[in-house]
Amino acid sequence: MQVMDAVAVRRWADACVRSLDANRESIDQINVFPVPDGDTGTNLLHTMQSALDALLRSPMSTVGDALSALARGALAGARGNSGVILSQVLRGLAETVQEVSLVTGSALRKGLHRADELATAAVSKPVPGTVLSVLHAASEAARDCASDELDDVVMAASRAGAVALADTPRQLAVLAKAGVVDAGGRGLVVLLDTLAAVITGQSVETPIDAPLLPRTPESLTTERESGSSEFEYEVMYLLDETSEELVAELRATLNGLGDCVSVVGDGASLWTVHVHCNDIGAAIESGVRAGRPHRITVARFADQIAAQASRFVRDRAIVVVVSGAVDLFRAEGATVFDLASSSATPTDLLSAIVSTRARHVAVLPGDPDIREALDEAVAYAQAAGQDVVVVPTFSPVQALAALAVHDSSRRAGDDVVAMAEASAATRRGELAIAADEAITWVGRCQPGDLLGMLDGEVVLIEPGPAAAESLMDLSCRLVDRMLAGGGELVTVLLGADAPDGLVDVLEDHLRVTHPEVEVTAYPGGQPDAVIFVGVE
Repeated sequence: MQVMDAVAVRRWADACVRSLDANRESIDQINVFPVPDGDTGTNLLHTMQSALDALLRSPMSTVGDALSALARGALAGARGNSGVILSQVLRGLAETVQEVSLVTGSALRKGLHRADELATAAVSKPVPGTVLSVLHAASEAARDCASDELDDVVMAASRAGAVALADTPRQLAVLAKAGVVDAGGRGLVVLLDTLAAVITGQSVETPIDAPLLPRTPESLTTERESGSSEFEYEVMYLLDETSEELVAELRATLNGLGDCVSVVGDGASLWTVHVHCNDIGAAIESGVRAGRPHRITVARFADQIAAQASRFVRDRAIVVVVSGAVDLFRAEGATVFDLASSSATPTDLLSAIVSTRARHVAVLPGDPDIREALDEAVAYAQAAGQDVVVVPTFSPVQALAALAVHDSSRRAGDDVVAMAEASAATRRGELAIAADEAITWVGRCQPGDLLGMLDGEVVLIEPGPAAAESLMDLSCRLVDRMLAGGGELVTVLLGADAPDGLVDVLEDHLRVTHPEVEVTAYPGGQPDAVIFVGVE
């Protein structure tokens, strides 16, 4: 493509999340600077996921809107120094396209230059051989590219970033000692390669000519950033209702309190604040004087490793959020949040996730209406250090299909992909009773009418009242409609209002009309649907 629109930006953001997830462990393993805590890949992934979530919740009328949403989401969910720098890269790209409708090669060149300026300004003491060096090289290559074609500019930036990354061990002694390249720089190259792949339509994986040597425990030990042995706490918060002048005063105050200070904004009204210090109260009070601090987090460095070790008692867990079928999902080893007996508030959902005490949690939502509350709960869990991924399931039958392929022996990322693929391969249907008058794709429905729904849309209406014969007839018609596109397995979850004998009628019907199809039925007990149907 020679231009990028808002849809292409969304494709890039989605691909970035998948690429960072695939490379997270390898990036974590080479993380030795400034702190050998093995979390750079994880921080980049969480930050980019927060950016994508913000984009998906925002209207995408222009490419500027899309990139601005990414920048705001990244800033709000930034994890660690690498996450803060990523937020500034996205902000730089966003700022340069506000007045244009499409990203061209020239606009990308300007965007990378602005991203280089903002990312460098976000770090109090820039060090050669880090992600900043990689970003600067990419920006310079884009500037010097002889062509204005979008694919030429992005390929020049991607290749230059890879070359700069390979040179980081020669710039930073601690990297040479460990035999690795800079972890943050490696993450940036992943993002540049992903952008190049989206634009060119071809897989781009720039080779890294740098050693990855076996490392001893000693090689993973390095001095933390200046003053870190003196300052015991990390304080972070978001700040709004402020001004550039007050932010400048805040930055100066924090520099007097500690080190590793970064106060960076999204270009609009939101700022993220980070400092290592001893006086926690003073760091927060200075934020109160500057504006309105919120999402405040404080960590004591000496406690972090021990706290993480004691907090998580198992590696993996599955949380299913559904209405009904609780015993069925629990029998498969999942933690179940029952929508029929609990309100889906962010606090309650967060409690269910945290209560697993698992390092990695996959959430299978069985209702699309809870997505906003679930996103907020997941964001808080991620900010607290738990690795949480939401698998796109929109019905209990899709959650059941996803859970059926779950394999805890697989790598977490691969397992999530397998569950997502199983869910996507399952068409979802539902037979419910209309509660209100409404206009649907197939006409007007009245309260008490029977509704047959396919993938969330009403496709069949049977006037009420809901007699047993009508329920059975409409169930057969709905399954026939779902099998029109093919299928081998029909799964039925029976609700609390499902009439006796419905499964027998359905099996007899399919034995005649679709003898090749297998039918499996379970008691779900859900109050909101007569039946849920899945076709795989």
